[in-house]
Amino acid sequence: MPRYEYRCRSCGTTFELNRPMAESSAPASCPEGHDDTVKLLSTVAVTGTAGSSGASAAAPPRPQGGGGGCCGGGCCG
Repeated sequence: MPRYEYRCRSCGTTFELNRPMAESSAPASCPEGHDDTVKLLSTVAVTGTAGSSGASAAAPPRPQGGGGGCCGGGCCG
């Protein structure tokens, strides 16, 4: 279940709630009982290494040649 972060406008408390995506915009009361809250924009950071050996994954190979799409096929001037 997704976790959403909220801030109370009355007391400034920041808190998180686990709720279904369908309820992400539903009003949320802060832990102090205030109802004047706003949902914060969450960011996700993905870091680390691939695999258990600590070796990083190799970058995928870059596409070769033209074909497909206007600029990929060389029709742009």
